[in-house]
Amino acid sequence: MSRVAIIGCGIVGAAIAYELSLVPNLEITVIDSHEPAQGSTQAALGVLMGIISHKVKGRLWRLREQSIRRYQTLIPELEAIAPISFNRQGILMLCLDGEDMAQWENRAATRRTQGWQLDVLEPQEVRRRYPQLGEVEIVGAVHSPQDGQVDPVVLTRTLVRAAQGNGVRFRFGERVERINSIETESLKRCDRLEMTGGNLEVDWLVMAAGLGSTPLTAELESPVEIRPVLGQAVQLRLPNLMGKGDRQPVITGDDVHIVPSQGGDYSATDYWVGATVEFTGEGDPMEGDPALLQQVLQRAIAFCPDLARGEIVRTWSGLRPRPEGQPAPIIGPLAGFKNVLLATGHYRNGVLLAPGTALEIRRAIAGS
Repeated sequence: MSRVAIIGCGIVGAAIAYELSLVPNLEITVIDSHEPAQGSTQAALGVLMGIISHKVKGRLWRLREQSIRRYQTLIPELEAIAPISFNRQGILMLCLDGEDMAQWENRAATRRTQGWQLDVLEPQEVRRRYPQLGEVEIVGAVHSPQDGQVDPVVLTRTLVRAAQGNGVRFRFGERVERINSIETESLKRCDRLEMTGGNLEVDWLVMAAGLGSTPLTAELESPVEIRPVLGQAVQLRLPNLMGKGDRQPVITGDDVHIVPSQGGDYSATDYWVGATVEFTGEGDPMEGDPALLQQVLQRAIAFCPDLARGEIVRTWSGLRPRPEGQPAPIIGPLAGFKNVLLATGHYRNGVLLAPGTALEIRRAIAGS
C-alpha cells in the first residue's frame, strides 16, 4: 500500500481524495483543521465556464476540457449516493456593445472540431428564448449547453461521503504542526506529518490547502506565494421564477453572474448574484466594499429587471487563492521534492478545475 496524505478539504482536496479512492492499493488520509467545504469553496458560485472559455489550446484549455468531460461522468456517479444540485441548462453569455461576434463564430467552429457545442445567437433570438432579459443593449449572446453550475458545498460534501465509502480517512479539526523531510541523493522526500492528533507516515503528500499552502511550502523552504483576492455575492429570493421555467441557464455578462438555485437547501426561486473582485494591499483588512457589491447587483438587475423584486436572503464573501508571479492554478511537484505535489492556487476556477486537477494528481501518483 502506498500512503497518500492530502492537506486541505475544499472542493479540490475532496475531488482528489475521491479520484484517488478509485485507485487500488492506496491508503489515503485527508487532513483539514476545519470541516469540509470551508474557505474559498463555501463562497464560490460554482459556475463551470469551460467550453465557453476563450482558451482554445494549451495547458489551461486542456485542464478545462478534462474537467468538463470528467463532470459528465462524475455527477452521475455521485448522484447514486446523494442528490447533487447541478444545473444542466448551460451558460448564456451576453455579448455587449463592442463584442466581436465574428470571433465567437470562429470559436464555435473550433469547438465543433474539438467535439463541443457553442450556439451563437442573434439579439432577437436571445430575447425570444429568454424573456427574463431586460432592455439592456446586446449585440448577441453565446449559449454553452455543455457547461453548467453546481453547488460547491453540496458537491464537496458528497465527494467526501463517496471517498469515505471507498475507504478514505478524514481527519477534520487537526492541524499539521510539522512536515518532516529527509535528504536523498537528488531530491528531498517527505516521510512524516506531525499533527495535533498524532503522527502520520506518508509516501506522497498533496497540498490542496489554497491560501494555507503558502506557510506549508515555506516550512519546507520551497515557498509558493499565494495571495488572497476577495469576492462578494448576494442571494435573492423572488416571488416567481424569472422567464420560462425550462430555460434557467446561468446568465453572465460583463463579469457578472446570475445563478438560478437548484433547490436543495434553498428556495427554487432563489438566485445567486456575484461576484466582486477585490484586491487589497499588504496588511489591509480583507473586508468587502459594500459599494462594489451594490454595483454588481445593479448590473445584474439591468440584465434581468425581475431581480429588483427580490428579497435579499443573505450576502457572503470569501478569499480566492491567487498565485503570485505565476499563472493559476499550480499543479505538480514542489520544487526540490520528489513526493510532494501541489494542487493549489486555483483563483476563480477551483470548482471548474477540481476534477481535472484530481486527474492530474492521480496520474502523478498512480500513472493512470
